[in-house]
Amino acid sequence: MTTALEINLVDEDVYQRGGPPHEQFTWLRQNAPVYWHAYGGAQGWPGFWAVTRHDDIEHVSRHPEVFSSARRTSNFYEFPESEVARHRLGILSADPPLHTRLRGLVNRGFTPRMTELLEHGITQICARLLDDVTRRGEADFATEIAAPLPVEVICELVGAPTEDRARLYELTNIMAGASDPEVGSGIAGYSQAVAEMSAYAAGLAEQRRRQPRDDIVTRLLVPNDEKDELTAAEFAVFFNTLIIAGNETTRNAASGGMLAFFEHPDQWRRLVADPAVIPTAAEEIVRWVSPLNHQRRTATCTTELAGQTIAEGDKVVMFYTSANRDEDVFADPQHFDIGRDPNPHVGFGHGPHFCLGRHLAALELRILLQAISERMPDIGLDGEVSRLRSNFINGIKHMPVRFTAHSS
Repeated sequence: MTTALEINLVDEDVYQRGGPPHEQFTWLRQNAPVYWHAYGGAQGWPGFWAVTRHDDIEHVSRHPEVFSSARRTSNFYEFPESEVARHRLGILSADPPLHTRLRGLVNRGFTPRMTELLEHGITQICARLLDDVTRRGEADFATEIAAPLPVEVICELVGAPTEDRARLYELTNIMAGASDPEVGSGIAGYSQAVAEMSAYAAGLAEQRRRQPRDDIVTRLLVPNDEKDELTAAEFAVFFNTLIIAGNETTRNAASGGMLAFFEHPDQWRRLVADPAVIPTAAEEIVRWVSPLNHQRRTATCTTELAGQTIAEGDKVVMFYTSANRDEDVFADPQHFDIGRDPNPHVGFGHGPHFCLGRHLAALELRILLQAISERMPDIGLDGEVSRLRSNFINGIKHMPVRFTAHSS
């Protein structure tokens, strides 16, 4: 039985060994849904309020005037003031009215038409990735299928040249896996990768200003009807966000989703037999995996949440992974059910910061599931799964799979 004394939601080794600490989340939802988490670890970060229930997370998300993304950024880790200022230029760590302005500008690039235009390209990318592995009858699903897909899609979205894509992929890994020695190199490596990605964004923006195209970069750099546009610094932060968030959500949902199917083979047989269930399967994968574990807010005033008094300046962390298993919201939440409907998960966030690219991510998952079910219906796990050392990203680094080999 978990007790309050055993709660530790930040130990990255725990996540690497066995994934999110669901037993702890269950105990917290039932006993201390807004819990003062004092453990600071080696980095010595300040204590924080861990918010674990679905309704409370929705409340925090809907009230940026009380729970700010900008005060100390939306990141769990503490940054020096210079870094905080840079993050505030981006949509993730902004509050209204700046967030409203940035979201309005960025929305121009995420239209339904743009998503529809990408559908054919996503289908081709999935086909090419599967072509590369079907002849062998085995693959590392994480590195050969799940990881390349979203990077290729985002590069298509921004019009990045083919020769640049391998390096962009490396940089996203370094930034997302800073705490994992296999893929990152700590804060120094993270900062260097951010600087290189920002420089790349600046060069791409300058190129589009000289030679406009029908892509998201050009749309974001053209003034709107009010003659407003993203500044160079704002665009650089947005580009970093797009590359990381757009990559990590899809790649880890894809890998984690396939692992869920391996652990629930009846659900995979159900999908193969009835492809019409793929749209709800994609949503259930996001709920089940919760690719991004948490986001942080900072209280702007003394307030109360679930009976707990939260002081101005306190750190408040929303654990989406926990909310997506909330017994008060989901029937049998510990069951992976690809036909689940309704499915009000918060895997894409909630409120003003609801994920701009959620339709694109869902489309990528649907197309990938369709392709795998058609071309490798007997896919199965073929070894140990290696998880990312991170309490932020519920990620899988390696996942060996096997299936019947055939020529494309």
